[in-house]
Amino acid sequence: MRLLTAAALTAAALVAPVAATAAPANPPSAAASVAPGSVTPTDSGWEPRPEEYPSTVVETDLEIPTSDGTVLLAELKRPVDADGTVVEGPLPVVVTITAYSKTAIGSPAGAVIAGAGPDYLVQRGYVQLTVDARGTGGSAGTWQVFGEREQLDSKEIVEWAAQQPWSDGSVAMSGPSYMGISQLFAAGLQPEGLKAIFPQVPTAEVYRDIVASGGQLDTGFMPLWLGLVNLTGLIPSTSPQAVENLLTHLVGNGASSIQLLLEAALGGPQAYDGEFYESRSTITNSVPNIEVPTFLIGGEYDLFQRGTPLVYQALRERGVPVKMILGPWDHLQGSSGQGIPDAGLGTLSELQLRWFDHYVKGLPDPALDSDLPSFSYYELGSGEWQYRDSYLSDQSAASFKLSGSSTTLGGATGQLTQGEVVAGSSQILPIPVAGLCSRSTSQWTAGVLNLIGAWEACNQNAALNDATGVVFETAPLTSDLSILGPINARLYTSSTTGDGMLSVSVSRVTPDGVVDRLTGGWQVISLAELDESKSVTLDGEIIQPWHPFTAESRRVLDPGEVVPVDVEVFPTGAVVNEGERLRISVQSFDTPHLLSPLTNLAGQLGVITIHNDAEHPSRLTLPTLGTSGAENAEAEAAVLEDVRSALESADAASTVGAGAGYDGGEVTDSPEGDTSESFVPGYAETAAATGSDTSARLPLTSLLLVLAAAMAAATVVRHRIIARKKGERAHG
Repeated sequence: MRLLTAAALTAAALVAPVAATAAPANPPSAAASVAPGSVTPTDSGWEPRPEEYPSTVVETDLEIPTSDGTVLLAELKRPVDADGTVVEGPLPVVVTITAYSKTAIGSPAGAVIAGAGPDYLVQRGYVQLTVDARGTGGSAGTWQVFGEREQLDSKEIVEWAAQQPWSDGSVAMSGPSYMGISQLFAAGLQPEGLKAIFPQVPTAEVYRDIVASGGQLDTGFMPLWLGLVNLTGLIPSTSPQAVENLLTHLVGNGASSIQLLLEAALGGPQAYDGEFYESRSTITNSVPNIEVPTFLIGGEYDLFQRGTPLVYQALRERGVPVKMILGPWDHLQGSSGQGIPDAGLGTLSELQLRWFDHYVKGLPDPALDSDLPSFSYYELGSGEWQYRDSYLSDQSAASFKLSGSSTTLGGATGQLTQGEVVAGSSQILPIPVAGLCSRSTSQWTAGVLNLIGAWEACNQNAALNDATGVVFETAPLTSDLSILGPINARLYTSSTTGDGMLSVSVSRVTPDGVVDRLTGGWQVISLAELDESKSVTLDGEIIQPWHPFTAESRRVLDPGEVVPVDVEVFPTGAVVNEGERLRISVQSFDTPHLLSPLTNLAGQLGVITIHNDAEHPSRLTLPTLGTSGAENAEAEAAVLEDVRSALESADAASTVGAGAGYDGGEVTDSPEGDTSESFVPGYAETAAATGSDTSARLPLTSLLLVLAAAMAAATVVRHRIIARKKGERAHG
């Protein structure tokens, strides 16, 4: 195995902040800190309307007929005036369609999965209609999991609501998760009366977003979700058909859910993308037809971290009025909306009121677009909210190449570089607990673990999990690296079984060694066929690869065959700060999130090798704001030159072993068969030709490296003290 010397790597990494502190190439300025596309929200002084009505009243199990004769049950909430009289209307209607039982989400605990309580809007002159989807809750029929008939139901529900005597004919829709997805399907069918929607944490492509990210089956969330729908379907209603519906749910829904899971687990059609999932994907089936104004809420740790930004981008490109807030939330947090006020734009209820008042009631709001930016996101790494007029528009592609080698279980760490590459190969051992102690576990169980604080240590530091794979990271950055959007990891890969999975994490490493996992991505090697026509590119580089994931596209490699595998790393909005390191880690499991179908499980148990050299340019490509990382590349090149100069000086000063010297050329690989950690790249051994003894030189070189590391460490400490003082002055 070819390895960089650990001492040289340490010196190079530590010298970088010295150069940055002593003579920064681009001193930071207020103007430079504003990325292209950024906007500053105005403060027009908008205030939410006060409530018009002091209370509300609920009518349960209201029957809604559908075109095929199936009856859906709904709950209707209307305002009550000061005299205790129900306001008969007509008023605009807010529709929510759920698979989790209208009774359950209407309970005090229901806010965790239901979002803003309806009373806020109802007391300000709206009517709330909450409907159990077909085959769920109290509604008749068999659950279709967003099938074609259920999609048609959503259109018919909206049109039915618009025609009721308590309705003024104008309809809005709201709700998170399943309720948000239902909005997209309804809006895509363009029902009469629908004026605006407000989906929280909805999906775009169900297979890629959630069911089988990267081609392996989601075993963290999908079983929990199917169980939730089936259990809430057992809550009794007061309908005369309650017993009949209960039996239908028990037999029909339970059987179909079990069949779905078994077919996928046994490698059947449900394990691959195809008509079943395509027909249930909003990005292809409904989003292209949506015309109504849409306000999206997304989470950077959400189940639909990938999908919600895709919906925003598609609507934005078509000119549909659309806004999005992307926060540091898991699925339950994004569903509840409790963190939305942190964005500084209002509470969830206030934002819904403002959106619906303007687009549903038609009230004038001239400051709506200046007060509420088109795209607002929480920047991981800085803790600051950023505001933009778009999502993907002015980014630049920055690629960092894998260099050197890394070993599993806390061994050597490879480099990420924009400069010269040292050839290497890194073996990933099959460790089934990989992924367990990371943010992936809490994210892909929908945030349930975060409710009880059970995974905080693993959320905050992924260092332990990274040890179960191979790691490549940059030297400490000399300037901030801002990232917004999807990421691609192109890894040249071979496997002893011809298959397996690459589980990629992208992180920032703080100066004190904390590994903050920003995002992740996954790819099954045998399903790595790439469709470039559907992939997203930036500056000629793929930043979001698209794979067919069909049974026909599956190809098991020959043992040892090396192929490029593009791993779609889900989008994020983050900054790797000056002095921190950008890191990529790769494991072959992500437990409990993903598991191979049982028929392909043997292929998961091999050793995977990542190759990086001139013929196999493995790299990480990021969409960056305001910089491509060139400043860091220049600093890195300067560091390498300093190391070379130091080694040349050591040679000149040494009177022993004069037959060896720095070759002055490109960075070179370790001599064939040399697996020692004493090999310094670019430091060519010539002693063999002269017969000279080089043993006496090693203490001098090592001493130089130790001195350089000590000087750099002192500078790092000084840099931290200066930064701390600046922070104290800024908050003073």
